[in-house]
Amino acid sequence: MTDPVLELTEDAFLGGQLRLKQLKSGHRAGHDAVLLAAATSARSGERVADFGAGVGVAGLAVARRVAGIDLVLVEIDAALAGLARANAAANAIAADVIVLDVEADATAFAAAGLAPDSVDAVLMNPPFNDPARHRVSPDTARGIAHMATATTLGKWVHAARRILKSRGALTLIWRADGIAEVLSALDHGFGSLQILPVHGHAQGPANRILVRAAKGGRAPTQILPGLMLNDEQGVPNKRVQEILVGRGSLPLANP
Repeated sequence: MTDPVLELTEDAFLGGQLRLKQLKSGHRAGHDAVLLAAATSARSGERVADFGAGVGVAGLAVARRVAGIDLVLVEIDAALAGLARANAAANAIAADVIVLDVEADATAFAAAGLAPDSVDAVLMNPPFNDPARHRVSPDTARGIAHMATATTLGKWVHAARRILKSRGALTLIWRADGIAEVLSALDHGFGSLQILPVHGHAQGPANRILVRAAKGGRAPTQILPGLMLNDEQGVPNKRVQEILVGRGSLPLANP
């Protein structure tokens, strides 16, 4: 029995600085991944791990902005990991792509080359929709990408804490109405939180939060001025548009 042929599209990210193949149906990367990358603090020579990397959009966008990072893309789905590997090669970006469940134990991580205290920065866009409050997609891949259990966030944060070096940074994106879950998950081992609310439009509540936390950090938590994707008239925010085409970063990337 042969594997089904995957229907793909090739899409431009960062204003064409990245051209990436992804599945035509199922979970497709968009603004969340690019904003996460723009919020991630990294320096040349540092080891950066992207949890739940999918086809690699967020991690590869960080690598395009910060040359010389040691990028690791972690993805549970072998087909998506294969696309991430191909995307990295097609864009001439060095990346180690690992097929691994982020919720696996320390032994599995170490066997995959992610030993404790070995990474400078982790970024992640975990599944964050509550299946009790959202209709589950009939598409299996889309469902895995979006639906969380009560323990998803805590386990992903725990895995990040384990592999990060002391003072290493975790950057994540989550539902704004789940901020209590984020604060609870980060209460063990993380500090120096910076929270950036993301609003679809200027007059509405935030629908996403971007959060940066340092392993072992002790500085007070900061809530930054909200990022408005569109202004009062519904016109796209020029600053956001610049970020989406790869010209600039968000304040979390420059703590």
